[in-house]
Amino acid sequence: METKDMMMTSMLTMDKEENEGERDKAREEEGGEQEGTQQENGRLMLADGLTEKGPKSLTSGSGQQVSNGFTTSTPQSPREGPGSADSCRDTASGPGGGTGSSVPPGGLRTLVVQQTSLERPRETWSKKMDFLLSVIGYAVDLGNVWRFPYICYQNGGGAFLLPYLLMAVFGGVPLFYMELALGQFHRSGCISIWKHICPIFKGIGFAICIIALYIAFYYNTIMAWALYYLISSFQPTLPWTTCSNSWNTHTCNRYMSTDHNVSWSNSSTSPAEEFYTRQVLQVHLSPGLHQLGSVSWQLALCLLFIFTIVYFSIWKGVKTSGKVVWVTATFPYLVLLVLLVRGATLPGAWRGVVFYLKPDWQKLLSTTVWIDAAAQIFFSLGPGFGVLLAFASYNPFHNNCYKDALVTSSVNCLTSFLSGFVIFTVLGYMAEMRKQDVDVVAKDAGPSLLFIIYAEAIANMPAATFFSIIFFLMIIMLGLDSTFAGLEGVITAMLDEFPHILVKRREWFVFGLVCVCYLGALSTLTYGGAFVVKLFEEYATGPAVITVVLLEVIAVSWFYGTNRFCNDIQDMLGFYPGHFWRVCWVAICPCFLLFIIISFLAFPPEVRLFNYQYPQWTTVLGYCIGVSSFICVPAYMAYHLLNAKGTFKQRLLKSITPEPSSDQHRDLIVTNAV
Repeated sequence: METKDMMMTSMLTMDKEENEGERDKAREEEGGEQEGTQQENGRLMLADGLTEKGPKSLTSGSGQQVSNGFTTSTPQSPREGPGSADSCRDTASGPGGGTGSSVPPGGLRTLVVQQTSLERPRETWSKKMDFLLSVIGYAVDLGNVWRFPYICYQNGGGAFLLPYLLMAVFGGVPLFYMELALGQFHRSGCISIWKHICPIFKGIGFAICIIALYIAFYYNTIMAWALYYLISSFQPTLPWTTCSNSWNTHTCNRYMSTDHNVSWSNSSTSPAEEFYTRQVLQVHLSPGLHQLGSVSWQLALCLLFIFTIVYFSIWKGVKTSGKVVWVTATFPYLVLLVLLVRGATLPGAWRGVVFYLKPDWQKLLSTTVWIDAAAQIFFSLGPGFGVLLAFASYNPFHNNCYKDALVTSSVNCLTSFLSGFVIFTVLGYMAEMRKQDVDVVAKDAGPSLLFIIYAEAIANMPAATFFSIIFFLMIIMLGLDSTFAGLEGVITAMLDEFPHILVKRREWFVFGLVCVCYLGALSTLTYGGAFVVKLFEEYATGPAVITVVLLEVIAVSWFYGTNRFCNDIQDMLGFYPGHFWRVCWVAICPCFLLFIIISFLAFPPEVRLFNYQYPQWTTVLGYCIGVSSFICVPAYMAYHLLNAKGTFKQRLLKSITPEPSSDQHRDLIVTNAV
């Protein structure tokens, strides 16, 4: 439920000629409360004053006429804090403009009641650091570890940092800042917030929730794989180091520099690759998406454990998840530093670092590099998933979200850069051991980079069991943060949209949501589940969420208005956003997003996993899944226009006019009492 920080002031004028029972009750209230005492729902203040009675009437608005004929002016917005109503203390004016005067004991007295809220107060973060760690944990995910290093070396190494930083400054960070400011000002989730911005775009909120569900269907499966690896790591000899296991084939070769009797060919496979494909995923039992096969019970149990952790971390709201992220958001940084130090001491580590950072300036002439830079910074910071709106809505109204946006986005980008050193020092070590070039060793991208290449490198280090345990524990915690955030975005949106039904049943709603996510993920737990994960990753979420964010920016900047939005920020932070931010929101960000969408349509990705080439019908299926979420936007527009009253012009005008927040004014009600 969205709780408005509205304040109601009631002036109770007590006439000593009233009946004795009401006088006794008033005296009990007076004796029980001292002047200026803060209570849960308000403050009671006693002030002596003599007032002139007038006709009993009540109107609202500016210059309200309240009962007993007192005329008041509309106070400031309650968002400015409880102190904004202090001007109402000890003041009363009659119709003739006279003010109250003190009277001797036994005369008329005024009891002023300041009530900050009649609704259930909105939950807030226990500490500012809970919010920052939650945002950092959401932004820093598995993509920072495997996607950024691979894209960086593929697109010119150090030269790639130039388009990456430009896209971050002019596209990613302004979008990040915009969502934090919107959520903090309106204190609403991604559905109900649109009635205060542009009601006809409310379908964006429903589309965001569906996209979040699709992500939950496949993203948590990757953590289930990591949990399988983590459990398998509690052995003296890691199972992906030998070729003598039941799942190994005759092509398995453990080829390192110390294995002089082993010859490596193009048909050879490493024990780490066979453990990943034949034991964990078991993709050899599925011919493709047309025949996925049975559900792997081992992975089903692993995923059940993951969702159990997720449920008990978010079922009570940000009060509990804000505590969990102190572990899940900080532990990965500790592990990254340990692995960086360990990787830097390995032989051949410098080869990997040189390969990672050596600039190829010719690559910048390719549009693919700029497309990859824009997509990477967008998906890394994560605007448009409803998470930033939800997290910011639990902030105090005057929290400095501008500084928060700069700090968290900077930490995210630096983490991606640091992860590249962690990955490529180990890849350099692998190349040194195999007497191969780094680009040959680093041919795998995506999850394979972690579960095959890095897992094999860890297995050949001293203290392999220890490093394997902390590495896969880090992978799980990186994923948990993002899952907490993604589901919290859906939960906040639904609770704000249907408060009377869901607010008091949050635990049951979260339980139902987690069950839906688990059932939806069953297809990714089959023998061909890895093919489903790849399909969801490429088609179901990417194009849809970019299109949704494009509409979000247009709605805020062009319909709600940049000036109005900047005024909102000034009310919160005390300063007006500069020209840079306004230009970014109005022009640069829409162009930035449109550039990604057009490039995706012009150069559709060639989807391939292992030796499986996705057939044409899977591309159609992928686009259908993506459209299934985006279709909420035009569908709600049509629904909104058809259900509105008046002529078409009146309907259209009403549908793009923001509804005033109920907490932007307070009504003063004065009644007679003793």
